[in-house]
Amino acid sequence: MASSFRVCGSHMSGRGRVLTQFQIIDRCLQRTFGTNVVAAAQSEAPKKEEIDDREGFKTFDAAQSERQEQAERSVLVSCNSTTNEQRFLKYLSRHGDVKKCFFYESYGTYAVVEFAKQESIASLQEVITIPVVNHECMLPFKSRLLSLRSGPSADLPNSQMGPQCQPQTTMPIQELIHRLSKEESIDQQIISLTESYQLTEENTRLRFLVCSLLKDIAAAYFPECTVRPFGSSVNGFGKLGCDLDMFLDLDSISGRKAKMPKAGLALEYQMKRTNSERAVTQSILSVIGECVDQFGPGCVGVQKILNARCPLVRFNHQPSGFQCDLTANNRVATKSSELLYLYGRLDPRVRHLVFAVRCWARAHGVTSSIPGAWITNFSLTVMVLFFLQRRSPDPVIPTLDHLRGLAGPADKSVIEGNDCTFVGDFSKIPPQSNTQTLEQLLHEFFDFFSTFAFGRMSINIRKGKEQNKPEVAPLHIQNPFEPSLNVSKNVNAPQLERFVALCQESSWLLQQSETSLPDARRSAPTPWGLAALLLPSQVAGLKGRKKRKREPASERIKSLLESLKKNSHQKKSSDPK
Repeated sequence: MASSFRVCGSHMSGRGRVLTQFQIIDRCLQRTFGTNVVAAAQSEAPKKEEIDDREGFKTFDAAQSERQEQAERSVLVSCNSTTNEQRFLKYLSRHGDVKKCFFYESYGTYAVVEFAKQESIASLQEVITIPVVNHECMLPFKSRLLSLRSGPSADLPNSQMGPQCQPQTTMPIQELIHRLSKEESIDQQIISLTESYQLTEENTRLRFLVCSLLKDIAAAYFPECTVRPFGSSVNGFGKLGCDLDMFLDLDSISGRKAKMPKAGLALEYQMKRTNSERAVTQSILSVIGECVDQFGPGCVGVQKILNARCPLVRFNHQPSGFQCDLTANNRVATKSSELLYLYGRLDPRVRHLVFAVRCWARAHGVTSSIPGAWITNFSLTVMVLFFLQRRSPDPVIPTLDHLRGLAGPADKSVIEGNDCTFVGDFSKIPPQSNTQTLEQLLHEFFDFFSTFAFGRMSINIRKGKEQNKPEVAPLHIQNPFEPSLNVSKNVNAPQLERFVALCQESSWLLQQSETSLPDARRSAPTPWGLAALLLPSQVAGLKGRKKRKREPASERIKSLLESLKKNSHQKKSSDPK
């Protein structure tokens, strides 16, 4: 599995039970494979090669290809909220075996249906009709987004419930805080947060299906094209409700990389030329955007933002509830998604820590869904990766340069003159020996960035070490594959100062949590640990307001001693005589 570790007993402290790295990995294995590694370890300590077997993980390309194939065999059906699920599936089964079906709600009730074979889609399309009512006002555009029309006999009686719908958004923050407050350790809190917020299997399938539906539109102009998701939807760090970023991939069209014969006759397609690659991208997105606006069922609020640094088409896909951004040939962004996917699967602590830090940042307005001077989720994720590379004496994850050194000929990738090469096979990456708990890593993350020399240093995960800033900017994070770009150039000084202040405050709160008694916590599940970090902060939100200062070390130690003495006295008073 992920990095190597020592099998040891649970650590006990005032914080309650702290999960070892081995137990963290076991929980991830049980969730993914139904495997109980801890039970096996109780009888005999596992061998290193048994623990560090990464061959079960799919490469990024293999995982994406499998998802795309699932989407190509799927349809999206608008249903009545009282649709009889058994009758519905029986009807669809006339056209072939149904491999997967689930329901969800978004402007109504919808069902995602995956058939076992592609031929079932063609069979189903033979019986689909175009609406009769006001058909002269409707565009006869055929897609795999369908509506189910049924009589009363096909619905459930009023006394019965309709199909169970899968959640597509995260729980409210107050509900999350309440849930986390009931956990017994900060490690368990972080794992619980990840499990509550991460993309579900159903939500991931829906994202790939929406991309497949968009591909059907674009294929009218560019046969053999593909629409692929990138970013949070596929890198392993996306949460329920995040936007769907996708790009129109024209590189997969046959004939683009064919070699011309050195002699003899050869044919090639006649094409129009434009002034630049950017002009080509703008033209393509302009046409596709217009088509989505005019013909795409369920696509509303279409905006063609063609003069941005990365031209895009933005729209809301009401049947899925996703806000979608469509770009063209965004290959560097795809490599970035693959890199984060790789890091997230090298060690489960990477994903858990990223989810915890991202949720903390959103709770305090460090990040935002609205463009502005805030730190982006991508920048924040790179900061977490950099921190994990800087653990001493043993890092949690390797540097990008190290991954590049392990790459083979098949991994070579040069995009627009930038070297984007790194190894894609998990089994070729030696494990790291760091065994720190999630609680230790979270605390050290806040300590690390509360004292980081942002004024002089740049963050670089390719080298895994600080470097002098190449430009004047409050926060400088080097793009992993485009070294000349600062991915955090939008962040202003007040926002960075607020981030640092919040790191200081969060480090102090975690230090305070170490003095809490588990028994008292269970009797009164008030927010503690990670849950306390998600509560409103005392740090000022605007420049010019008085900021909370961190107490001197001597004062913090004095406060801790007084707290320990008080808790000890309370415990003695409550003990039965």
